Amino acid sequence: MIIEGNISVKAAILGGKREIQKLFVDEKKKDRDLSFIIHQAMNQQIPVEKIRREAIDNIAQGRTHGGCIAICKPRRLDALEDVLQKQNAFLFLVEGVEDPFNLGYIIRSLYAAGCDGLLLRKRDWKDSESVILKSSAGALDYMRIIMNDDLGETVKTCRENGFTCYAAMRKDAVSYFDVRYQGKCLIAVGGEMRGLSKGVLTQMDHNIFIPYANDFRNALNAASACTAIGFEIFRQRQTL
Repeated sequence: MIIEGNISVKAAILGGKREIQKLFVDEKKKDRDLSFIIHQAMNQQIPVEKIRREAIDNIAQGRTHGGCIAICKPRRLDALEDVLQKQNAFLFLVEGVEDPFNLGYIIRSLYAAGCDGLLLRKRDWKDSESVILKSSAGALDYMRIIMNDDLGETVKTCRENGFTCYAAMRKDAVSYFDVRYQGKCLIAVGGEMRGLSKGVLTQMDHNIFIPYANDFRNALNAASACTAIGFEIFRQRQTL
C-alpha cells in the first residue's frame, strides 16, 4: 500500500507498527521535517530514493503527498493483553463507524486525550488505511488498535481484569461529568446508524450521556462524543 505526506510517513516510521519497504522523496525538496524523515528511515535501513516530483505524482494515489510517499505493508494490530494489566488504563470501544475519515478523526482525538487503546470489530480496512492514517494525523500508527470478532467477549475480558465499563447512551444514564473515571475504565460509543450491539451492552456497568446547553434532541456523532468524553477523562486524571 502507499501512504502519502510527511505526517503519515513519519508516523509510519516512528510508530513501528508496519513494515516499510521504500520511501520516495522529491529530489528538489529540502526542509527540516523531510530531513528528519530521511534520517530516521536510514537509521532503520529503509531504502530512500530521491526522484522527480512528476514521478512521485505518477506513483501517488492523490495530490497531497507533498513530495514524500512510502510503500509499505498494512499496519499490524495490537493485542488486548498489552493493556489489560496497565495501571489506570482507559480504553474506548467504537462500533458502527463505517467512514474512514470519521474513524481517523476518532483515533486522532482519542490519542491526543491519552487513550490507551481503541477496540474495534474485526474488519479489513486495508483499502482505506491510508485515508485513516492521514485523517488521524498519523495517530493510527501510534495508538493501540485492537480488533476482535466478538466485542462482547472482549468487554467481558476487560471487566474480569478490573475495568469499569460505561456505555454512551441516554437510557438510565448519568451525566458524564458526574462520573469519576478512576482506575481502569472502558467507554463504549456507537455509530449514528446502528449504535452499540446487544453483546456489548449486556457487559456494561453504567450508562453515561453528554448534557447539552439547549433543547437539542439529536445525538452527537461518534467522533464528537469520543472527543468530549476522552478529554473529560484526561481533565479528571490531571487533577488526581
